[in-house]
Amino acid sequence: QVQLVESGGGLVQTGGSLRLSCAASGRTFSSYKMGWFRQAPGKEREFVAAIAWSDGSTSYADSVKGRFTISRDNNKITVHLQMNSLKPEDTAVYYCAADSAPVWSRIATMSRAYDFWGQGTQVTVSS
Repeated sequence: QVQLVESGGGLVQTGGSLRLSCAASGRTFSSYKMGWFRQAPGKEREFVAAIAWSDGSTSYADSVKGRFTISRDNNKITVHLQMNSLKPEDTAVYYCAADSAPVWSRIATMSRAYDFWGQGTQVTVSS
């Protein structure tokens, strides 16, 4: 059974940093894409960033480019999202997700492409 467990959320001031982690288990993830999405109150879930476990290629939403960095730790089967220069508009519940599409497929930015989801972790950025 696939499990994705997020950690690292919290409260931070504008301009601060947080590092989210997603520990994956229950399957071999070497061909998966791992993504981060977020959902603010009253808004739809939106793509933040994703990484292909096979070759480390990445994709970012325009709103976070240059501020957020996604990475993977092969030994710990963990994906990280380093978030710098945080803004109040980054406030949301952040979800980790896994896409089991074939390794040759492109990184997906639509949430419906992802098969497995974590429970989410709250990130709050105060102004």
